[in-house]
Amino acid sequence: MLIKLHSQATTTPKIRAAIQASDEPAWVLAERHGTTEQTVWKWRKRDSVEDRSHTPHRLQTTLTTQLSLNKIFFYRCL
Repeated sequence: MLIKLHSQATTTPKIRAAIQASDEPAWVLAERHGTTEQTVWKWRKRDSVEDRSHTPHRLQTTLTTQLSLNKIFFYRCL
């Protein structure tokens, strides 16, 4: 299985699953896996061990009326 992690990831899906399955205190797991307690708490709250998308959900751009019309025109031409 190919795992695609971002460059700053400190955990793998295997470590995340171990964190979710463990009943040990967060500080113990953080020391064992070389992460912070905040990371342990984050993975305990999640249902999955997969990374979430880092793409913004809303784009911070607005189109002018002319750009909107151009966009519609080009879509219709295709």
